Amino acid sequence: MKIEVDRIACRGDGLCAGLLPEAVTLDDWGFPIVGPLPPGSEKAARRAVAAAVGGLAVSLLLVLLFTGYLTRAIVGPVRRAAQMAVQLAGGNLSTRMPATGVAEIGQLESAFNDMAGSLERNRDDLAALATEQAALRRVATLVARGVSPDALLAHVAEEVRALLGADITTMVRFGPGSRAVLVAAAGESTDLPAVGSTWDLTGLWAVTQVWQTGRSARFDGYEQTSGPSGDLARRAGVRSSVASPIVVEGRRWGAMVVLSRTEPLPPGTEGRMADFTDLVAVAIANAEARAELRRFAEEQSALRRVATLVAQAGAPSLVFEAVTREVGLLCDADLARMERYEPDGTVTGVAAWSRVPVELAVGTRFTLDGTSIARGVKQTGGPVRVDSFGADDAGAIAQEARALGIRASVGCPILVGGRLWGVIAASTKREESFPPDTEAQIAAFTELVATAVENAESRAELAASRARVVAAADETRRRLERDLHDGAQQRLVSLALRLRAAAATVPPDLGEVHRELAGVGDELDELLGDLRELSRGIHPAILSEGGLGPALRTLARRSSVPVQLQVGLEERLPERVEVTAYYVVSEALTNTAKHANASAVQVDVDRDDGLVRLAIRDDGVGGADPGRGSGLIGLKDRVESTGGTLRGESHPGEGTSLLVELPIYTSASP
Repeated sequence: MKIEVDRIACRGDGLCAGLLPEAVTLDDWGFPIVGPLPPGSEKAARRAVAAAVGGLAVSLLLVLLFTGYLTRAIVGPVRRAAQMAVQLAGGNLSTRMPATGVAEIGQLESAFNDMAGSLERNRDDLAALATEQAALRRVATLVARGVSPDALLAHVAEEVRALLGADITTMVRFGPGSRAVLVAAAGESTDLPAVGSTWDLTGLWAVTQVWQTGRSARFDGYEQTSGPSGDLARRAGVRSSVASPIVVEGRRWGAMVVLSRTEPLPPGTEGRMADFTDLVAVAIANAEARAELRRFAEEQSALRRVATLVAQAGAPSLVFEAVTREVGLLCDADLARMERYEPDGTVTGVAAWSRVPVELAVGTRFTLDGTSIARGVKQTGGPVRVDSFGADDAGAIAQEARALGIRASVGCPILVGGRLWGVIAASTKREESFPPDTEAQIAAFTELVATAVENAESRAELAASRARVVAAADETRRRLERDLHDGAQQRLVSLALRLRAAAATVPPDLGEVHRELAGVGDELDELLGDLRELSRGIHPAILSEGGLGPALRTLARRSSVPVQLQVGLEERLPERVEVTAYYVVSEALTNTAKHANASAVQVDVDRDDGLVRLAIRDDGVGGADPGRGSGLIGLKDRVESTGGTLRGESHPGEGTSLLVELPIYTSASP
């Protein structure tokens, strides 16, 4: 085989040496010197080269053919799919790609085309839905504005005609018997009856079927219909009609009818018409009872405002003022007043409202002599009217009414927990009396007032109960402190003195006994110190003797964390305020020492507008959470038991701050 290889070249390093005979002579470049080739070897070499070149050409051709196939079968469709995706994203939903592929590529092309078709159909459906919703919104806006029924019906007929692509849209109202009245029409036709015309509901009309069944109906065969209805339809060129009922407050009021001259109306027309007939029904109901609905809406709005105020636990005085104002406005009164019955048989004005500025007695007590709403409600326990205040009536309330020009009044009782609490009255200067249902309107507000009063009384009772619990605990603390100071503490002091006196009598040679007695004396001193500390923690005597300022300064000196204390008080405060303020500061300093890892605490105490304010801030780690038993819950309960408030901030890494406001004087009951 070596002889058939044409000029095998070997490098000079001898890598091919094992393949050549040892006798082969090499030239200066390291190539073997080969003798003359055998006959025919050169031709064989050319055939081998030709075969190799041919094989390479075939391989290249196959590669090119396979590349072309991939380009046509895969790359091309993928590129077209990408281009189609760009066009779809740009909003061109009508684009399609030729389905030329097979297998998965064909499925991809079909899927893209199906997706494009679905998107296009959805776009068309959404556009139709948007158009329909826009039309409904326009009609609803007209309904909300309270336009006249005639104008609304004409507008709805035109909207439905344009939306459904109908040639004519009409609305009819069912009259007595089998008669119908054309109340609105849209579209051009000289052969249809004019608006206001009436006709018999006979024949094969879709509207006749609505009148008979109360359900939507359609009729598509007018060209084969005989009789007057068929003749009229053919003259107007009508081929198809769909009618939908208009039902107002449960009664069959009329129908909406759409007519087509070309082809039957599409399926689903009845459903699309129903949305408009519902709006028409609402508009008609509004027109029939507009005044009543307006008054009802105003009443409900007023009740909602007052109910919101009550639910927000607003101050009773704010609720009283709001209710009195709403009653006066709702009853179209000139003035309104709320009064509270007192145990001594008088009434006190708690709120008043007037349409024009006028001095009304609020906070003043009136006797129940003479003619008045308050007296009548007190006597009957129910609503009362006063149609006039006589000139000879000497009662204080009647005199005020005459001075203000009041001609008539109406009022209702306020019952709280079953007892007569007060009365609300509305008064007018006009000669006309209040409408018959005025008492019912006022009564709705008395229930809200009763709820507000009950809530306020419940909160007051709860606060009083909490205050009693805190006061009892404070009294127990004081008693324990006195008992410890006057009892156990004094006995321990006496025992320590006796022990030291006994130790002084021990002979010097009994050193062990002397040391033992001295140790017992030291332990007694430590026990006495612990007892004094415990006594101070239970209730510091200095708070009762010296007041809040000296007590806080003692706390500051005993604190393990440096305290910067500023007390802006000069006079003594009520005991409940001093005790609460002391324990707030004490607990805050204790928490700071245990948990805050603070280097300083700032405590500011001042008085302003009937409040004592405590501001406590530290520079510790912060992150105090009441839910994890930080002591803030107990402080908050104690502060709120006095009617005060506690607000705290304790962000991690920013220290803890407390702001406490304590009322110096308790508020009056509602």
